[in-house]
Amino acid sequence: MGNYRELLDLTGQAALVVGAASGIGRASAEALAAFGARVALADRDERGLEEALKAIRRAGGEAEAKPLDLMAPEAAEEAVAWTLERFGRLDTLVSTPAVNVRKPLLAYTDEEVDRVVDLNLKATLRLLRAGGRVMRERGSGSLIAFASIRALVVEPGQGVYAATKAGILQLVRTLAAELGPYGVRANAIAPGPIETPLTEPIKAHPEWYRAYAEKTALLRWGKPEEVAMAVVFLAAPASSYVTGTLFLVDGGWTAVDGRFTPPL
Repeated sequence: MGNYRELLDLTGQAALVVGAASGIGRASAEALAAFGARVALADRDERGLEEALKAIRRAGGEAEAKPLDLMAPEAAEEAVAWTLERFGRLDTLVSTPAVNVRKPLLAYTDEEVDRVVDLNLKATLRLLRAGGRVMRERGSGSLIAFASIRALVVEPGQGVYAATKAGILQLVRTLAAELGPYGVRANAIAPGPIETPLTEPIKAHPEWYRAYAEKTALLRWGKPEEVAMAVVFLAAPASSYVTGTLFLVDGGWTAVDGRFTPPL
């Protein structure tokens, strides 16, 4: 029988996590480090980045941090080059940054469309492209991009956001097809309602907050660390035959058709 514990061991690997200052990005970086990876943290939030770095080091992990504005055209290449400089390799790349402008599609301005598309789709592609080139040359690696349940289901006010998240899924599927022959895997993760600083404003609206919880099969919001374990799996040898997929971590949101329970 094989040693299945070793399938989650990331010792010797190096990972780049962009968006590591808070929320799901920070939890992902901490989880990767906990399983043995050396982690390069990147984010434009310098204070949050420093706190994340200290937390990983306090826990005995190995990490470095770099302030990064992913909207800069050269940022993706810089982040990948910096990771290689620090750790000499890149085994896993995790892209989490995203933005949303909540309003009806008919009310969207061109500037607002550009804001959402430029970060969520174009900047994510630049990052995946930069990491993918390095991994293709090396002959192995795991690209992980964050999509959303909005890649599959929508609600009023999230149309452009949903379109970018569906686009990320298609980018990942294409990368899986194009890079698979080189030993590189590409997958997307689709979180449901997760309690992070970005979703904090929803708590100010109890009905909205409760409605999201009740849309899940588990009747609750998720935590960043529950998503982070999906990142660990997709980075680890345990997922060596997994590529081109959308990994749902949504508490059953997309499986549940409403919350009404009919008399059976």
